[in-house]
Amino acid sequence: MATVVISAYDVVNYPQGGGHFWVYLQYVLGLRLLGHDVYWLEAFRTKGREEQEAAAVATFQARMEQYGLGGRCILYRTRSKEPLSEAPAEYVNMTRKEAEAVFRRADLLLNFHYAISPALLSFFRRTALVDIDPGLLQFWITSGQLRVPRHDFYFSTAEGVGRHGGKIPSDNPHWIHIRPAICLERWPYAFDPCCKAFTTVSTWDSSDWVVSPDETYENTKRVAFLEFAGLPQLTPQPLELALFLRTERDMRERKNLEDCGWSIRHACEVAGTPEMYQAYIQCSRGEFSCAKPSYIKLQTSWISDRTICYLASGKPVVVQHTGPSSFLPNGEGMFRFLTLQDAADALEVINASYRRQSQAARQIAETHFDSKQVVTEVLTHALPLMETCVRGRHRP
Repeated sequence: MATVVISAYDVVNYPQGGGHFWVYLQYVLGLRLLGHDVYWLEAFRTKGREEQEAAAVATFQARMEQYGLGGRCILYRTRSKEPLSEAPAEYVNMTRKEAEAVFRRADLLLNFHYAISPALLSFFRRTALVDIDPGLLQFWITSGQLRVPRHDFYFSTAEGVGRHGGKIPSDNPHWIHIRPAICLERWPYAFDPCCKAFTTVSTWDSSDWVVSPDETYENTKRVAFLEFAGLPQLTPQPLELALFLRTERDMRERKNLEDCGWSIRHACEVAGTPEMYQAYIQCSRGEFSCAKPSYIKLQTSWISDRTICYLASGKPVVVQHTGPSSFLPNGEGMFRFLTLQDAADALEVINASYRRQSQAARQIAETHFDSKQVVTEVLTHALPLMETCVRGRHRP
């Protein structure tokens, strides 16, 4: 069996992001179910807020223990504004020698941290980058907004990346398509016809803008959801958004959404830990969610890692159409809407045949997103050529 190091991004610094933690954990769990030895690697960016940061690290380490990663978590400290060009100088929970010994014996680094240190990469004999921001990542690279160090393999979780005639090139680097992962064993079918609200969990606003020679636009869930604010007026189905809200404008817009018929909750109150996030999804009737504008404009065919948690739980989903897909269905378990009326009609169909739609949702997850299948595909590409693809790289 292989030794795989998963390089996650911004989990320890974001302890209130219960769903964010699950994104990377799904791959860890899939690898472990197949018998592989897995380590978690992450940069902890410090801003000098000692008490707050100590609490975040303690929360993170407790979660590592809870999910079987005690002693297999490698956390290194960096300063908030410090460029990640050098190898880590300080490790939180082991010595530098111990950490580098793990890196050298690992068969693969599975990296989700796009701006990882090239010096850190050099310790590993095989490296693979996983793109979970399709379209955006390729745009950041081609526009010079992000310099991604060289990896041996590049995987993307969206069909639209490199599609013939599409808007996202994939020739440099070459992107291999995989699907986002869900650990079905940890996300059981949870059919309950008494669940009432279609929900989702989301950040509301951010400073995320896409600026290119062709157009400039705000790339947030805020603008996506506001376009469909009138949906409650077209359906009797209760709709609820669990949002990370911060500013006065967020609060004003919350009031406007509530006036339109939405139920709004603070995400930290219902999804602030991995367990709360899972419970919130499994107590929902289904998911209604919009996509960031970039996923639609670039026709990525993207599906959220959160959405597949709903599917695995047997919760039908009504999600915004992000481009043609060779496997994503539209009408059984999953409905991909373009207009307000599409969304309202989908909710009506689901409620008229809820058990069948719930079973179909689980079947979609089992067929396409099983974490064991996803990581097997990654390893099939990355490991057979291990010795021949090192490309002469010196290992320190």
